[in-house]
Amino acid sequence: MRLWLKDPIAVLATGAERGIVVKGGRIMELVGAGAPDPIHDTVFEASRHVILPGLVNTHHHFFQTLTRAHPAAINKELFPWLKALYPRWGSYLNRDRFRLAVRAALTELLMSGCTTASDHLFVFPADMPDAVDIEAEEAARLGMRIALTRGVINMGTKSGGVADERLMQDDDAVIADCERVIGRYHDRSDGAMTTVALAPCAPFNVTRDMMCAAADLAAKHDCRLHTHLGETEDENDFCLSRFGMRPLDYLESVGWLNERVWLAHGIHFDDGEVVRLGRHRVGVCHCATSNMVLASGICRTKELEAAGAIVGLGVDGSASNDASNMMEEVRHALMIGRLRYDAETVTHLDALRWATEGSAALVGRSDIGKIAVGKQADFALFTLDELRFSGSGDPIAALVLCGAHAADRVMIAGDWRVENGAPIGVDLARLRAEHGEAAKAFLAQP
Repeated sequence: MRLWLKDPIAVLATGAERGIVVKGGRIMELVGAGAPDPIHDTVFEASRHVILPGLVNTHHHFFQTLTRAHPAAINKELFPWLKALYPRWGSYLNRDRFRLAVRAALTELLMSGCTTASDHLFVFPADMPDAVDIEAEEAARLGMRIALTRGVINMGTKSGGVADERLMQDDDAVIADCERVIGRYHDRSDGAMTTVALAPCAPFNVTRDMMCAAADLAAKHDCRLHTHLGETEDENDFCLSRFGMRPLDYLESVGWLNERVWLAHGIHFDDGEVVRLGRHRVGVCHCATSNMVLASGICRTKELEAAGAIVGLGVDGSASNDASNMMEEVRHALMIGRLRYDAETVTHLDALRWATEGSAALVGRSDIGKIAVGKQADFALFTLDELRFSGSGDPIAALVLCGAHAADRVMIAGDWRVENGAPIGVDLARLRAEHGEAAKAFLAQP
């Protein structure tokens, strides 16, 4: 069946003024201005909609939806924030609460127009060694694509780190599960619904041996690597104190300075480090909202891109954002980018490109993130019916500047996954009640 998304208000693509024809989960045709009606079997009247490529989120911590706006952690910078929350995660995170956290995060992302999500998963309490499988199941339930990461923390408070030992596993168990997860979920084919990256958490809570082992496994299995780096000045100080080198030098010393890698945050790089990141085609996930909440700094997006690095967007954890909304992230990336540069240097099209093509490249995908013939039929459709959009002249700019935050429809692989603002098959009231009840546990003292 050839479905024609007919005559939208606007499309973030060239030559698609009259819409898009989809068949078998792919984009078959772009219908330009003045073109005759294309060959089609069915029509979706898109005259109320602005169509974007499906947004791609490249950094999150789904479990943290359980500790949003936590009284012990608000108004703190990263390290004090972590020290406040790690004991609570260690005390109260279990598989049932984790599943609800994942479901809430993915649902919120989907409703914001996100079609592909990546979670930086590194917490493995005793009763959830299959945490990656839970995420895969919940993404499949919603029909979302997911870039699964098999992460790890193995350096806790007892060894000078900040993590809680109750969230850790034995190194041999970690390596074995990395192999298992890659074998089960890492689909390299066009249109894949699941891919896998290996994701040790950060230099301040993962050993050198584990960083090296992950790099070796990624090379062996042709998968990507992900970690936090350059988020705060405290991290720089930690690496200088513990390793005698800055974070990027440490990253290179463990075999991570290559095009397989994308980094979360990437704020505190000097000019020479920006050049090195670009030379090696390393990716950087800009997490504008989280960086502002924790006062971490501003990512040097334009210099990184100019140097050759790949820039994408991520919402980061829902305890440092405290939302899982990709359209809000696009707007915040634009605003903080203009504060760093100027109003002409960072445009709404830059921010949207980071959230689509740029993010897709970070997770190793060339089949998503762009509306073009042959690409996957992943779209986010927004209306301009709300009062906030009244008077807007440029429909695509209006989504960013006027603050769109909820998609009216979302299509993934040619199938509708959100209709009239509601995710298909999800009882939102029930999810809100169950997730809220689960979160109450984390308000107790650890």
